[in-house]
Amino acid sequence: MMKAIVLKKLGGVENFTLAELEKPSPGAGEVLIRIRATAFNPIDYQMRQGGTESKLLKSSILGRELSGEIVQMDEDVTDFTVGDQVTAYVGSLASNGTYAEYISVPRELIAKNPERLTFEEAAALPMTGMTAYQCFTRISIPEDAALFIAGGAGGVGTVLIKLLLAAGSQRVYTTAGNEESFSHLVGLGLPEDHIINYRQADLLSTLRKKTTSETFDYVVDLVGGYLSEICAELINVYGTYVDVTSLTTEKARELLFDKATTVIHVANYAHAFRKDCLHYYGKTLKELFDRIERHELTPPAIHILGNLSVETVQKAHLLMESNQTRGRKLIMQV
Repeated sequence: MMKAIVLKKLGGVENFTLAELEKPSPGAGEVLIRIRATAFNPIDYQMRQGGTESKLLKSSILGRELSGEIVQMDEDVTDFTVGDQVTAYVGSLASNGTYAEYISVPRELIAKNPERLTFEEAAALPMTGMTAYQCFTRISIPEDAALFIAGGAGGVGTVLIKLLLAAGSQRVYTTAGNEESFSHLVGLGLPEDHIINYRQADLLSTLRKKTTSETFDYVVDLVGGYLSEICAELINVYGTYVDVTSLTTEKARELLFDKATTVIHVANYAHAFRKDCLHYYGKTLKELFDRIERHELTPPAIHILGNLSVETVQKAHLLMESNQTRGRKLIMQV
């Protein structure tokens, strides 16, 4: 048996309950993991509320990334051993979500943890790290090209900026809304004049002044809404717009169409639509861990909320809904 936090029905956080369930068994090509830490993501509360993302629900147990220890394996799994400390982004591909003590996972999804990371630090990386890595690899940006990132101080933006700077990009610009975010971005290596307060009234004109053409060939939108319109105004004709949120406004979509923009949609769960692409997850996570070992990346800032409990899950969802995570990944120990 195992303990798990179950969502009884879609709606508010009061619908979470603690349950005792049968422990899953590994199927063909799978490993059974004793979860030690799981991270929370905005998609969790969007699923809980019954939004578009709820179509991805395959279990009453939410949660999409974890770190833990392998305790059992299918006999066909030969590249891992019982006792290995591993991490995975499981999406809807595992036996259940990660708000639980155990989970059975296809071996293609997992990567061994770097020795220097705790379970909590490792669990914070998969979703934000792989989203950033997909942004980074799906566009080829010349070192001297100007790139604007809307919302660079968050988890995805942090990893993306580190990847870009390590690759030699010199003209990365982004936004911040408070001193804490500003200091965080400076700490990543961005020059102070490359960080713009998105709360200012003349945001668009301020950003235009950052390039001689008053436009950017590359824009990565990690926010959507009003900032998607700023991005659409800034982008050059035939420019490239990377959409991570799918929250562009009608005005932004019209501008992007009028400028014949190349729009790249980024979604972590896309590879799950093809079973022959599952290796992407473990392979990409290993690449991110290797970059951490080489000190090209640092693990995301984390906030450990508590142990496996209804109260911890409810607190995490409410913090995410009210945008009070302060740039840190929320973690639950299991």
